[in-house]
Amino acid sequence: MHYLPQIVFVLLTGVAVWLFSKKAGEIRRNILLGKDEDLSDNPAIRWRNLVLLALGQKKMFNNPLVAVMHLIIYAGFIIINIEVLEIVLDGLLGTHRLFAPYLGGLYNFLINSFEILAVGVLVVCIIFLVRRNILKLKRFLSKDLNGWPRSDANYILITEIFLMGLFLKMNAMDQALQARGTEHYYITGHFVISSLLSPFFESFPTHFLIGFERTAWWLHIAGIFAFLNYLPYSKHLHILLAFPNSYYARLAVPGKMKNMPAVQNEVLYAMQPELAPADATPPARFGAKDVFDLSWKNLLDAYSCTECGRCSTACPANSTGKLLSPRKIMMATRDRLEEVGKNINTNKEFKDDGKSLLHDYISVEELRACTTCNACVEECPVSISPLEIIVELRRSLIMEESNAPQEWNGTFSNIENNFAPWKFSPDDRDAWVRQ
Repeated sequence: MHYLPQIVFVLLTGVAVWLFSKKAGEIRRNILLGKDEDLSDNPAIRWRNLVLLALGQKKMFNNPLVAVMHLIIYAGFIIINIEVLEIVLDGLLGTHRLFAPYLGGLYNFLINSFEILAVGVLVVCIIFLVRRNILKLKRFLSKDLNGWPRSDANYILITEIFLMGLFLKMNAMDQALQARGTEHYYITGHFVISSLLSPFFESFPTHFLIGFERTAWWLHIAGIFAFLNYLPYSKHLHILLAFPNSYYARLAVPGKMKNMPAVQNEVLYAMQPELAPADATPPARFGAKDVFDLSWKNLLDAYSCTECGRCSTACPANSTGKLLSPRKIMMATRDRLEEVGKNINTNKEFKDDGKSLLHDYISVEELRACTTCNACVEECPVSISPLEIIVELRRSLIMEESNAPQEWNGTFSNIENNFAPWKFSPDDRDAWVRQ
C-alpha cells in the first residue's frame, strides 16, 4: 500500500502521454497528406521569425494592452508548468517538493514568481471571459464561432482559472502544514501569495489539511494531463503549432502568388512544340478541390489557427457584409482534414466519401468575394495564409470546372484573344493617341 500512490501516478501519466502521443501522431499524418513543399531555405531568417512571432508574439503588439494580457497567460502557461517537472518527479519517486532542499533560496524565489504569474493569469482569464461573454466584442460574435468553437474558448479560460486556483490553494495548505512542522513538509520559506491564503486553513485539523493538500495536488496534475489531451481537439493547439508554423512561414513578398509550372509549360509547348517532351502528360489537377491538393504548409496553417478573428476583422469583403470570412476558411479546412483523418482511422486508408473541401465546406460565393488584398495574411499573429487556400480553390473552380462569373469569362477571352482585358484589337490599342 505504501507504493499505491506512485503506481496510480505512473498509470495516470502513462495513459495521458499515450493518448496525447496517439492524437499528435494522427495530426502529423493528416498534415502530411498535403502535397510536398520545400520550406527549409534561409534557416537564420526562419529562426528569427520563430523567436519574434511565436515566442515574442510580435504581431500581437499591434494592440499593446491585449498583447500584454495575452503575454501574461502565455508566460504563465510556459513558466508555471516548469513546476510540473517537480510534480511529475514527486509523483514517480514518492517525494514532496523534491527540488526544495537542493535549490534553497532560489526555490523560494521561483515559487513566488510562479504565484505572482498565477494571479496574473487568473485576472487576465477573467477579463478575457468578460470580453467574450459580456462585452461581446464584434469578432467574437461572428457566426463562424457558433456552437463548439465559442464554447471551446470559454472552456480553456475556465480550465486555466481552475488550474491556477488549485496551484495557489495547494501552496497555501502546504504553508499551513509547514508552520505546524508536519512531517515530510519541507520548510521552503514565505510564499508571497499563498501565505495570504494559508490563515483560512489554520482551523483545520492536520490530517484534514494533509488530505486537502494532497487532493489539490492530485487535481492539479490530473487537470494538467487533461488539458494536455484537450489541446489537440481545441483551437489552443496553436500553443504548440505556432512555433513550427512561424518557422515555416513564407519568406517571399507577402501576397505573391505562385505560378503553376504545368500551365506555364502548356503555353510554352503551344508556342514551341519542339520543346515538348515525348512523354509529356497533363497535370492530374489544376488548383485544389480537396485537402489532398493543398500543400502540407496549408494544412499546418489550418491546425495552427487561433480563431482570433483578426483576419476576418481586417477583410474588406467581410467588413462590407459579404459571406467571406478568412477565419472560417481556416476552420473549414481543419474540419475537412479532421473528417478525412477519421475516415483513414476507420478504413486504414482514405475511402471516397463523396465530399470535398470545395463546395461541401467552402462555397463558391465565399471564394469569389475575396479581393486577394492580403490583409488577412498581414494580420495573422502566427503567419497563417487563408489567401493561399482561397487562390488554390479558385483555380480549381475556373480551370477544372470552368466555373466563373460571366464578367470574368469576358476578361479571360479578351486576354486570350487581345492580350489585354479590354475588347479592343491590339492594332487599335494606340488609337486614343490619334483622337
